[in-house]
Amino acid sequence: MGDHQAKAALYDALAEAAKALANGRRAELIDVLAQGERSVEELAAEIEQSVANTSQHLQRLLKAGLVTSRRDGTRIHYSLASPMVGSLWRTMREVAELHVAELDRLATDYLGDRSKLTTVTRDQLRTRLRQGDVVVLDIRPEPEFAAGHIRGAISVPPQALKSRLGEIPDGADVVAYCRGPYCVYADEAVRLLTRHGVRASRLEDGFPEWAAAGLPVSGRSG
Repeated sequence: MGDHQAKAALYDALAEAAKALANGRRAELIDVLAQGERSVEELAAEIEQSVANTSQHLQRLLKAGLVTSRRDGTRIHYSLASPMVGSLWRTMREVAELHVAELDRLATDYLGDRSKLTTVTRDQLRTRLRQGDVVVLDIRPEPEFAAGHIRGAISVPPQALKSRLGEIPDGADVVAYCRGPYCVYADEAVRLLTRHGVRASRLEDGFPEWAAAGLPVSGRSG
């Protein structure tokens, strides 16, 4: 193999990870797996695809070395191959935010108008947790909370929030968070809480960003 061919082969190999992520459903799978290990069936439900289609996408990610798998009885569970995969996804997302012109409009189409939602930064939430004057709600499915969550947060899965409003102390300040900046669960929680007279804000991003910043976590990842 000549120098030109060797160089081309090297760069093609280096591009495999990017090629594997060059699909919206696979990017969404990485976003979900950044929360923790999930089964194929759970992942299919989260990205609203068939188990067969989801399995094909996971096999592509597995071939590129971005995820690992393990069998537990009849179920196959997937997880990110390393924290670097989560970092790669966040970097790709940040580049898109800076350079993809339509991203703001597409985000608004999906998430709705966020202009009336109060947002807190990670540093602000860390300070409030130290002061003990805030209720933090993790608005993700329970398996993701179990895998890892902000220390001191309370698990309230998306479908359970309405029925558990009465558990929030009167006069409490609430901060809700979910998977990241494009996760709709926290937005919906803040809107619902606000309609019921609760002072509520959303974290600026989500649990993976909190954990990546070295802030206090609990659960299996903590």
